[in-house]
Amino acid sequence: MSARGHAFGIDIGGSGVKGAAVDLATGELLHERIKIATPRPSTPQAVAEAVAKLVAEAEWSGPVGLTVPAVVLGGVVRTAANIDKGWIGTDARALFSGALGGREVTVLNDADAAGLAEDRYGAAKDFDGLVLLLTFGTGIGSALIHNGTLVPNSELGHLEVGGMETEHRAAASIKDRDGLSYPQWAAAVSTVLIGLENLFWPKVIVAGGGISRDADQWIPLLGNRTPVVPAHLRNTAGIVGAAMAIDSGLAP
Repeated sequence: MSARGHAFGIDIGGSGVKGAAVDLATGELLHERIKIATPRPSTPQAVAEAVAKLVAEAEWSGPVGLTVPAVVLGGVVRTAANIDKGWIGTDARALFSGALGGREVTVLNDADAAGLAEDRYGAAKDFDGLVLLLTFGTGIGSALIHNGTLVPNSELGHLEVGGMETEHRAAASIKDRDGLSYPQWAAAVSTVLIGLENLFWPKVIVAGGGISRDADQWIPLLGNRTPVVPAHLRNTAGIVGAAMAIDSGLAP
């Protein structure tokens, strides 16, 4: 982190490795985000090389925060549901630090990063208590934040509700695969949200993922009791959350 309150975040996704410097006072990007196509195959070494290229292009010399779509404990990747299986057991913190010339790096789950960003700067910034973020995409990512403190690696997309994993019931990909209308899909999402809110009793649920752009077509159809609001930061949330995690103690 610089003395000016700036930090650099990188969000590693299935299609792109995206990064930018972030103003930590506002959560705004300091320049247009830089995007490099995610390598195929997306092996740890190949992704680390893409990260090094992105940071060099940005001419950033300080610490870097990074997200990966996996459970991360102490910088080590423990799962690989939607990424190359070679990531399992990889010390991502050491990998990225080495690729960046030994500088300090912080690594955390991508949904956790998005949740932190939405909690501080976005859709949940005016809520106290427990905030639940769910990202609806190929699967369902999740983040739990209580009064600004992250409960890391919640992986609620794999929690069974009504005898089925939540992401197998209500991910955005299920809507596309089965040709569901918004009312049909909203009914499945409601089942998931009711199960989750009965366990956690959040103050607000933030809905992220690309389908949140069409929030007006499905959020009003939901039948759960907790307020549901669309994510504000959208495709910058992972970058912002990764930048927030540097030197903050937020990463697991």
